Amino acid sequence: MGAEIRFGFRIVGLPAGCSAATVRFVSPHSNEAPLLRSGRGLVHPSGPTDTPERVLRAFARASVDFGTADFAELVAGCLDELARMPRTRGRVYAYAAPGHGAREAAPVNPMGPGELMGPGETVPVPEAGRFAMGWAEMVEALGIRVVRVPTDKQRPVDLGPIEAAHRLDRKRRIRCMLAVHVETSTGIRHDPRTLRVALDAACHPALLVVDAIAPLASIRLETDAWRIDGGVAGSQKGLVLPPGLSFVAARPCAPEVARTAGLPRRDWDRCCREEADSSERFSGTPPVPMIFALRGALDIPAEEGSATVFARHPRLAGAVRAAVARRGASGAIDVHCLDPDARADTGRALAFAPEVELDRRRERARERHGVGLGGAIGPFRGRLLRIGHLVDLDEAMVPGALGVLELVLRLSGVPHGRGGVGATVAALAGR
Repeated sequence: MGAEIRFGFRIVGLPAGCSAATVRFVSPHSNEAPLLRSGRGLVHPSGPTDTPERVLRAFARASVDFGTADFAELVAGCLDELARMPRTRGRVYAYAAPGHGAREAAPVNPMGPGELMGPGETVPVPEAGRFAMGWAEMVEALGIRVVRVPTDKQRPVDLGPIEAAHRLDRKRRIRCMLAVHVETSTGIRHDPRTLRVALDAACHPALLVVDAIAPLASIRLETDAWRIDGGVAGSQKGLVLPPGLSFVAARPCAPEVARTAGLPRRDWDRCCREEADSSERFSGTPPVPMIFALRGALDIPAEEGSATVFARHPRLAGAVRAAVARRGASGAIDVHCLDPDARADTGRALAFAPEVELDRRRERARERHGVGLGGAIGPFRGRLLRIGHLVDLDEAMVPGALGVLELVLRLSGVPHGRGGVGATVAALAGR
């Protein structure tokens, strides 16, 4: 009949006339009927997002001499376009690193006329979720004193403790506040405009530096108008690239300022990246294929138009919300964020009853039905399910993923309200 292979699957035989390219797999740990898998699966975590075919093709270009003027112009054009996305007149600096690289590069570099942070200084970080907490840990490792501002992990950041922390800083040891705009671990959007209001209410000159990895190119971000002093972003979410590029947006700094900045750095140094040469912009060999892919990725929102992008994300988010509301009728499922106005349009974090084994449900959705859903991280591990609905998605893909989730819940015997897919279709139809 068949032969055992190492990956834990058994080939159970091919019907007469069936192509050898079509294989039915049976897990040795399952008593279910064989499953015929074909087609491309759907990827629905909050990131990395699915990379479109046109961007994948851009990776396939033959390498070039990155020392040419043409390639330097390509890099400069991409970075200039990235600055226009979050509406800033500042400059964007690129790092051949995942988003965490930019999160470390931002605090060790000057932001304008003075250094951002130095040894012995203080930085408040609202503990909005795992990514905010991770940023606090990163800055602490640099020798900076961190004031962790406690927050309710199911609601937007409370401005009261933030204002109080800055009012108490009479010696002005706080140079800046680090905050996450969209905390994907909880599915909550923390509006930077309200954080600036808290700093103004305290009459404090602290800079506001924002992690915009999740919202960039997906939801509205007005860096200059919202008085954000610096921002960090990564390639793996709204820019539809794999992880590997990260960016810092800031005002250009003078070399003399860089020499007086208090924190040690070399590869993260931003001011050495001021030159036009592409190798200088990356402090070494630039990631040539990623630059080609970035150029292709930037063309997508430019062609679609920002107004369409900013309308599409809440539309798809509303379709997911409608399905969750129907399925949560049993009380076993609910949206983690308790404030409807703060639920991020880039992804939902769903809370399940404690007895639901979420990792097994996710595995089933991925391995048997071809839909990858996001798991929880940090303190929410095993308690939340995250569904991303950003960037390269359309009205066919969202009901497909939600239909698989409903199928998994039904086959697993998890109590839930029926009709979630119908509610999704009704929401997309505007009814």
